[in-house]
Amino acid sequence: MRRALYFLSVSLVFAQPVADVQPAVSTDPVTHDADDPAIWRNPSNPAESIVVGTNKVAVPNGAIFVFGLDGKIRQKLGPLDRPNNVDIEYGMHLGGKPVDIAVVTERLKSRLRVYAIEGGKLREVSSPGGIAVLEGMQGEQAMPMGISLYRRPKDGAIFAIISPKNGPGVNYLWQYRLAGDGAGNVKGVFARRFGNYSGKGEIEAVAVDDELGYVYYSDEDDSIRKYHADPDHPKAPQELARFGETGFQGNQEGIAIYAGRNGAGYILCTDQLLNQSLYRIYRREGAKHNPHDHSEVVKIVRGASDSTDGLEASSASFGTRFPRGFVAAMNSKGKNFHFYRWEDFAAAGLVKLP
Repeated sequence: MRRALYFLSVSLVFAQPVADVQPAVSTDPVTHDADDPAIWRNPSNPAESIVVGTNKVAVPNGAIFVFGLDGKIRQKLGPLDRPNNVDIEYGMHLGGKPVDIAVVTERLKSRLRVYAIEGGKLREVSSPGGIAVLEGMQGEQAMPMGISLYRRPKDGAIFAIISPKNGPGVNYLWQYRLAGDGAGNVKGVFARRFGNYSGKGEIEAVAVDDELGYVYYSDEDDSIRKYHADPDHPKAPQELARFGETGFQGNQEGIAIYAGRNGAGYILCTDQLLNQSLYRIYRREGAKHNPHDHSEVVKIVRGASDSTDGLEASSASFGTRFPRGFVAAMNSKGKNFHFYRWEDFAAAGLVKLP
């Protein structure tokens, strides 16, 4: 385990200690504008897992890129019209068998594109024309940006939760159930709208905790918000938590879940800064007597990634390179993604914050 470097940062509110970490892997660059990563774990050979990332520009250059854990490009799919964010879910029932899928928001077409993951390769399985979303909206309210997928434990139903470029103060997020269309492809069925919005910035980063059934999203320049991910939950419309309101120097941005055992683990949120973004880390399980109290910042880590937007994490083992999982972060200046060993993040957290 590498020794972490600790120092006081006078630029941070209350001069909280910050620990530096360096990426174990820097991926090849995309062609124009890297934005959001998603991790797929190969169950039969974890070392051959992949990371899918977006190249967020209009056609003809918009695309998604597939990287190996060594950071090398394995596949490029396009053209897409400003693909914004991407997420991955496991075990969708499609054509009589379970299929892992990657779903990307195509911002300038107001639709989703769905890809089956087969042996580490992606193949499109969207219904013809893609999946239309944000129906009836105009302008920025019709532009899907953030996305996170939720697999409901009781029946295996898979949902896409989407944030547009702009929206109202209530019911900002849109949720769709993804299902087979009878022809071997995937369609979307509207499920609900939900979620408060401060009106200060925008909402792009969305993350779902499948195991515990919660969705978190960054209300930029304001806070992090938490709801039930199941649209049929009796308390589905209720905001469960609002935290991360103070201490940020930049936008509250990318969110990721590092899931531990028995509901423990961490919620990571990017403090989006030039040159070296910070990652503010909260307890997944909440406070001792309140699972929705995530107000305590348990550690702050500074990476080497510039102006991080998209963020993803996994606690699974990926072989000798990442035995305890890793964090994937967008690096704006390099037009690429950085992979950080979780062991380095854990070492950086040895100092408790006040």
